[in-house]
Amino acid sequence: MIELLKRWPLLAAIGLVGAVWVALRLAPAAPASIGEVTAPEVALPTELPGFRADAWFLPDEPALGFVEVPAGPFLMGSDPAVDPLAFDIERWSPTQAQGMVDVPTYWIARYEVTVAQYAAFVQESGYRVADAGALAGRPNFPVVSVAWTDALAYAGWLEQKLRASGGTPGSLAGLLAEGWRVTLPTEAQWEKAARGDDGRIFPWGNEPRDEQANYQGPGLTRVGSFVCPECPFGLADMSGNAWEWTRSPYQPYPYDEADDAAGLDVDALWIMRGGSFSDGPQNIRAAVRGGRSSGSGWFSRAEVAGRRMAPTARAQCQRTTKRPTLAARG
Repeated sequence: MIELLKRWPLLAAIGLVGAVWVALRLAPAAPASIGEVTAPEVALPTELPGFRADAWFLPDEPALGFVEVPAGPFLMGSDPAVDPLAFDIERWSPTQAQGMVDVPTYWIARYEVTVAQYAAFVQESGYRVADAGALAGRPNFPVVSVAWTDALAYAGWLEQKLRASGGTPGSLAGLLAEGWRVTLPTEAQWEKAARGDDGRIFPWGNEPRDEQANYQGPGLTRVGSFVCPECPFGLADMSGNAWEWTRSPYQPYPYDEADDAAGLDVDALWIMRGGSFSDGPQNIRAAVRGGRSSGSGWFSRAEVAGRRMAPTARAQCQRTTKRPTLAARG
């Protein structure tokens, strides 16, 4: 058993398995190890409305879809007295339901990483993905069946392309010149982006709304399909559609970013956020925590129409006390 469970009470550990992770069933057979699969043939569209074919199919926006999240504290975790759907693993400590976390400024992608963006990475780099099925979806849908290591590889490749391109918008080029990095968001960055600084339960407020997110539905939808003017920072699909990787290993609260660098040599569970299209309201809340191991390309949240779903990614760019970064959602 990994170290994090040694430090977590038995009841909470049982709750961890029996609550969120009970929905994350394993596929019958594990996929090939990363690096063992030949890079598949990739067909890219010549154009994609709302995205730039000349910029790796990033959004056609001034900052290529990256959105600034200002520095400041936010309320992390869940209080069952306020949120009856809260799981035990969202509690801050035995004596405190929630905690304040001060997060430095960072930038995060408005949308989940799309199939077209991921396909551009595979085509140009020749990267051998764990599951070629990740490239089978529609180009403007979130890419799924992505291993955590594959998501990090995509973020690293995107950083290299942005640094080398003369067409990178000045706002991003300036950040990268200052030493910012493109990577996955931390668990705290993701939650702040989803709920803002007012402690709301869902990105739009405290009650579930069918018109605000893709959940309890039959399948994935195009990124940004659900308009949510009430959602913080203008981000899309922070609830539902596809689970999203973070770069944080599972640690019991209270959250400490320093813990993210501890125990990386063990078989860690990496935190996923946001829920999927097949989840109910409990699993699409801003504070819900899911997890999978790093080498697992399969994440079987649900099997719908014979297709198993896997976590996607969201890019981010952030500044931290050590290395500032831009964040990708995926």
